[in-house]
Amino acid sequence: MAEKFPYWIAGRAASSSDVVDVSSPYDGALAGSTSNASAEDVEQAVALADHARPAMAHLPAYVRAAALDHVSQRLAQRSEEIAALITAESGKPIKWARVEVTRGVSTFRWAAEEARRFTGEVQRLDTDPSSAGRLALVRRIPRGPVLGITPFNFPLNLVAHKVAPAIAAGCPIIVKPAPATPLTALLLGQLLAETDLPAGSWSVLPLPNEAAGALVTDPRLPVVSFTGSGPVGWSIRDRVPRKHVTLELGGNAAAVVCPDWIDLDAAAQRIATFAMYQAGQSCISVQRVYAHRDVYPQLVDRVVSHVGVLRTGDPADPSTDVGPLINEAAALRVKSWVDDAVTAGATVLTGGTREDASVTPTVLVDAGEDCAVNAEEIFGPVLTIAPVESVEEAFQRINASRYGLQAGVFTHDIALAFRAAAVLEVGGVIVGDVPSYRADQMPYGGIKDSGTGHEGVRAAMDDFTEPRVLVLTGVSV
Repeated sequence: MAEKFPYWIAGRAASSSDVVDVSSPYDGALAGSTSNASAEDVEQAVALADHARPAMAHLPAYVRAAALDHVSQRLAQRSEEIAALITAESGKPIKWARVEVTRGVSTFRWAAEEARRFTGEVQRLDTDPSSAGRLALVRRIPRGPVLGITPFNFPLNLVAHKVAPAIAAGCPIIVKPAPATPLTALLLGQLLAETDLPAGSWSVLPLPNEAAGALVTDPRLPVVSFTGSGPVGWSIRDRVPRKHVTLELGGNAAAVVCPDWIDLDAAAQRIATFAMYQAGQSCISVQRVYAHRDVYPQLVDRVVSHVGVLRTGDPADPSTDVGPLINEAAALRVKSWVDDAVTAGATVLTGGTREDASVTPTVLVDAGEDCAVNAEEIFGPVLTIAPVESVEEAFQRINASRYGLQAGVFTHDIALAFRAAAVLEVGGVIVGDVPSYRADQMPYGGIKDSGTGHEGVRAAMDDFTEPRVLVLTGVSV
């Protein structure tokens, strides 16, 4: 019998009569159930988060670090159970669900380490005669309770990237997980409940998306950290211009294969894997490839070959590489974008078919830059490859996008790598690999329509806090 998960109000388990069944997008099997938080419980969670604000702000670093270390260790101990739950509710292949749990373990471990060393800085002020004998202590002070709104595609690790830095920085947090995948976040609540964090320091509230508006506008939640679709994210920022809002909104990540790159097979294998690995449902999934004309034919052949051996099917099977999309509506949209590109002149080299919520891994050539498969975030297992006459042309095509999250540049030329970092209008440039690479401790975020602010534990802690300056007068420096 599938497990029923309570939701969490200020560290206390609760439930309501509004039952929510969560089913696998692969075969409709029941993954588990929970209930949407009642209006009364939502109000209590917010009130207690507001009440816990001073307690969390002054909580000793060792207490916060100990709680985060505990969660990291418990995630590792229950890794197989949690990976199976991720697969059951999201359709993510178990091989990638296990990777996600491993990343979650690291995210909480990094947060524990950052909690211990989050100390601010000392500034000399005697750089001018008028400030002789003065010294500034600059500390980061918690902004207050955080509302974390998370998407379906990483049910554990994107929740971790809200919860872990908030706790490390001394901010209470309320998490609203994606309605399609709330169960993993609720299981994470079980682990948080085992810690000694103050009452009110965290809550996990399943809610329909339309019910989140009241939380967004509640003045007791001064920080909103949102990961998801662009229209929703920018509407949040427009609604609460006086709040501190961070947005991670995705993109149409591109990779450039330069003429000096020798191992085309290695590049093709990385491109094929990370265009398709979450059924394309990753903000930095490889969507566009620009290959110099000198290497284009060989690269295309190798990418198609590597895509062709990717196994699709039951996500619970460890040999499955590519699972379903989150629902059939998403698959229908992806298939329609592929069809539109073909109508406009693109050619499908492999894939291009759909069954229920699954789309076969698809490679397109000759797709126009204005086609949705290039211009928008497809969030599906679809890759386009185009030849370019020069690396500069590739950079121009990347910058023509309204998105700017990450880009990959396959080159051995160090000067070109630095030029890419200077020229490309993205939040991160990955040299020698695909744009899908992300280390959970590094700053991660985009520009343009890819959002504002950063994830990555320390970067998020900076976003959740603000500087406060203490000037000491009459001291010897």
